[in-house]
Amino acid sequence: MVADFEIIPAIDVLGGKCVRLTQGDYARSSVFFDEPAEAAARWTELGAATIHLVDLDGAREGRPVNLPVLRAIRAVTGATLQYGGGLRDDDAINAALDAGADRLVVGTALIHAPDWVERLCQRFAERVVVGIDARDGRVAGDGWLAASGLTILGAVERANAIGVRRALFTDISRDGTLEGPNVASLRSVVAAAHFAVIASGGVASVEDLVEIRRAGAAAAIVGKALYSGRVDLADAIARLRATEGAGERC
Repeated sequence: MVADFEIIPAIDVLGGKCVRLTQGDYARSSVFFDEPAEAAARWTELGAATIHLVDLDGAREGRPVNLPVLRAIRAVTGATLQYGGGLRDDDAINAALDAGADRLVVGTALIHAPDWVERLCQRFAERVVVGIDARDGRVAGDGWLAASGLTILGAVERANAIGVRRALFTDISRDGTLEGPNVASLRSVVAAAHFAVIASGGVASVEDLVEIRRAGAAAAIVGKALYSGRVDLADAIARLRATEGAGERC
């Protein structure tokens, strides 16, 4: 069990709106907030210390697109903002920082430009979050649209070698499905990693969050379960805090 386990709400932005995709499919999106800043304010009010912001347009186009949304969210919350989507060169990194990002999420670059990611890690340390996004055992990039030849454990080994401090592991097949996390894959990642692991994909209940914590993850991203009302953020934070050091039943 990991002490100080964190629940991180996700805000996925497509066309300037807060949406959720199913299994990373851009054609299967549901809009939950026309103004993503409203979602950020809500999750902050309910106790979120960190918010995970995904620029879906940026991930697909290879450059940040929704920086105005990042700025608007920065204006309404003091939470740590974890931003990704199209961060593939120094100009994109600097633009995200200027717009208010606290952490920088890079995924495709781990596949195609690991030397650059290593330099980022040397420069920003724990502010860099490497995305390991997997489908059928292989890591996907370019907004999850392109499969690579890199295996999950191959990506973990690469991240270990370049000094990654924090990484986000997503099972794409579970993302947005409310079918529960892939705990077996998560355990294998945690066992091999020399860094803190954030889990993502499939969370549907507080019990799922307990399982993720038990698997050794430092945090979990929660998206559709929050927007659909399956998980109440304030209640989930309180219940997980109550179980720290006192067994794992919720």
